[in-house]
Amino acid sequence: MKRQKYAREFKLQVVKEALETGNTTLVSRRYELSRNMVQRWVRESRNGKFDDIHTDDFSLDTKELAQENDQLKRLLGEKDLEIAILRDLIKKKNPQLLKKLK
Repeated sequence: MKRQKYAREFKLQVVKEALETGNTTLVSRRYELSRNMVQRWVRESRNGKFDDIHTDDFSLDTKELAQENDQLKRLLGEKDLEIAILRDLIKKKNPQLLKKLK
């Protein structure tokens, strides 16, 4: 069986997708490659073999997404608290609505 060589651009694309999705198995199936090969390319890119791709950019994006996620969770918590306070006020002013809100 003859060994196939892949273009650098192709490897970079596969590595980029694997890092973005975090799923080397899915990417390897998509491109009909061995999972071990994709994992090796990812490992080599982290070790600096492919200078065109920067894993720090992906970790920065992940940090930004985590911050946005935390902010959205806080907003959701505030909204839940507001709703609970408003329900309590409605219950105090109109006890007959107690059954309807549950």
